[in-house]
Amino acid sequence: MSRVIVLADMNSFFASCHQAENPELEGKEVVVAGDPERRSGIVLASSYPCKAKGVRTGMAVWEAKRLCPEAIFFKPHYSLYVDYSTRILGIMRDFTDLVEPFSIDEAFMDLTGVIHLFGPPLQIATQLKERIRSEVGVFCSVGVGPNKLIAKMAASLRKPNAVTMLPTLEDYRKAFYKRPVRDLFGVGARYKQHLSYFNIHTIGELANFPVEVLKKRWGKNGEMLWYCARGIDYSPVMPTSLDTSKSIGQQRTLPRDLRGFEKIKVIILELSEIVSRRARQGGYVGRTAFLTLRDTQLNFLSRAMSMMEPTDLPDDIYQTACRLLEKHWEEPWPVRLVGVTLSNLIKKEYQQFDLFGRRERQMKLVSACDAIRDRFGEAAIFRGVSLLDYSLRRS
Repeated sequence: MSRVIVLADMNSFFASCHQAENPELEGKEVVVAGDPERRSGIVLASSYPCKAKGVRTGMAVWEAKRLCPEAIFFKPHYSLYVDYSTRILGIMRDFTDLVEPFSIDEAFMDLTGVIHLFGPPLQIATQLKERIRSEVGVFCSVGVGPNKLIAKMAASLRKPNAVTMLPTLEDYRKAFYKRPVRDLFGVGARYKQHLSYFNIHTIGELANFPVEVLKKRWGKNGEMLWYCARGIDYSPVMPTSLDTSKSIGQQRTLPRDLRGFEKIKVIILELSEIVSRRARQGGYVGRTAFLTLRDTQLNFLSRAMSMMEPTDLPDDIYQTACRLLEKHWEEPWPVRLVGVTLSNLIKKEYQQFDLFGRRERQMKLVSACDAIRDRFGEAAIFRGVSLLDYSLRRS
């Protein structure tokens, strides 16, 4: 094949990290949940024995305990997961410097130029899987293909602890064209529903559908779906993808469902404070605000709106996100996850003031708050709404 791309996908990563820290738990029922002590907490990850009994991400803790009464529950430990992820990336870089982190538990590597050093792709993929298991202590599934898309799709075919190769486009099409369209990377529940209106139910049906109709319906996204269905992906493996910030975001899974704009806006304000603080720390301003919401059925909604001027002020981000909320979300709908992101970032080189001094006053206020947090910690000063029972601070 012209390129040899590998995706390493850690199996039940959060749960596996806790099992690696506690070897006696290997093969046992392990659940990572937002707050195991509260009935309102939800499952963030679970080991495969739990999955076999029906435990899934987003499930309420009480339901997971009913399905797996003997399971060991852990609260999330994100610094632990980052440490394990860093160690895994180090192993991958022993094979090639072309390694691109895709998420905390997934990374691509381009082996095209090192095949002559380490042997055939299957041999390298197997060696990578075995090294991650022996040196880090977690299982992973490895996909090998001629591009990043096919490598990722291949890794999803056999889990856990497996290597799957799809060396050609024809191999990909044989493996996936008859599978449900929901199995295609990038197709969520909402896309699946919309595609069903066109009588598209399998990946092959999407691949053979007229691309002009998809472009008319979804623009560039429709064309991209068509290319993905056909297994076509020209994107390179980019080791420097994380070197420059493209966006700054924060999202939280809530311990209980929230209904009503008044409550949801409190979470949006707190997240806007966090995002703007991180932007100022990095010396960035951004022009586009994204709002991400997820309901109790795990359906996502993500919408964006650009602002008049690039900003690092929490009120600007908050007000834009609230407009997105009111425009695209029905107030009675329950919310389980809220995310706020600032994108289209540039380095802050000047300050834009307004005629009546509103922005200048806000800049002085956030500067004073930053100074307090820098000296006494992030919890030293916060907004009054964070004292409400449903705020992130009280969750």
